[in-house]
Amino acid sequence: MKKTRQPRSAKTAATPHNGKMLIGERRQHILSLVQRDGRVLVTELSDSLGISPITIRKDLDHLGARGLVMRTHGGALVPQGSTLLDPTLKEKEQHQSKEKQRIAAAAAKLVQNGQCLLLDSGTTVTAVARSLREFSHLTIVTNAVNIASELSDTDFEIILTGGTLRKNSFSLVGPMAEDMLSQIRADILFLAVDGFDPKIGITTPNVLESRVNRAMVSASRRVVAVCDSTKFSHSSMALIVPPTAVHTVITDDQIPDAVADTLRSAGIELIIV
Repeated sequence: MKKTRQPRSAKTAATPHNGKMLIGERRQHILSLVQRDGRVLVTELSDSLGISPITIRKDLDHLGARGLVMRTHGGALVPQGSTLLDPTLKEKEQHQSKEKQRIAAAAAKLVQNGQCLLLDSGTTVTAVARSLREFSHLTIVTNAVNIASELSDTDFEIILTGGTLRKNSFSLVGPMAEDMLSQIRADILFLAVDGFDPKIGITTPNVLESRVNRAMVSASRRVVAVCDSTKFSHSSMALIVPPTAVHTVITDDQIPDAVADTLRSAGIELIIV
C-alpha cells in the first residue's frame, strides 16, 4: 500500500536547497533564523535541513565561537545585549560618524581624476562617496543603490553591478553582480568592514555580500579597507579576504597598538586619522 506523503511544515518548505546547501549558506540560513525567531533548536534544524544533529551542533558551535549566537542546550539564542546581528544602513550611520568623516577625507586623498573606483556598500564608503565630489571626472562602479543615488547629480560615470537587492544594506548581491565584476578592472576599491581580525581577515555577516566583496577585491589593483577602530574588536561569520589581500587600511587613532603592529608587520600600509 502506498504511503500518503505528509505536507511539509511552512518552516521546512521555506528552507532553500535543503541538504544541498553549502556550509557557508547553511550557517547563514541558521543565523537568519536566529535573527528572525530569536532562537533555533537542533532537532528542528536537523529535520528541516535534512542534516544530522551532530552537523547542526557543529554549525551552532562555529557561530557561537564567533559571538554570533549564544549556545544553549539543544539549540541557540540571540546573544545577550544584541538586538540585530546584521544592522541596517540607517542604524550604522549613527555609529562613529565623526571618525567616518575623517576616514573619508583621507580616502579622497588617494584618488586622482580619471580613475575607476569600486565602492562597496556601507556607511563609511558612503562617506567616502560624498568626499569624492571635489573631483570632476571619475568612473564609479558600485553595488550600493544608495551610493549611486548619492552621486547621481555629479558628472561621474556611474555603473551599478546589478543583482538582487539586500534591503537592509541597499546593496546588490548574487551571481549577476559577481559576473559583472569579473569583467572590469578598477584602480582602487574602497571596502567597508563589519569585522577585521588582523590575523584572519575581513568579515561580514552575510555570505552573499562576502562573495560580491571578494569579486570586488579580484577586480581591483589596490584594495583600501576603510573602517573605524571598533571594527577590530570583533569578526562576523563570512570571511571576505585574508589580511594579505589588503594593501591599505584607513582607520582612526583609537586603533590598539597591537593591532596596528600586526597590520604593519603584514606589509599593509596603515593610515591613521
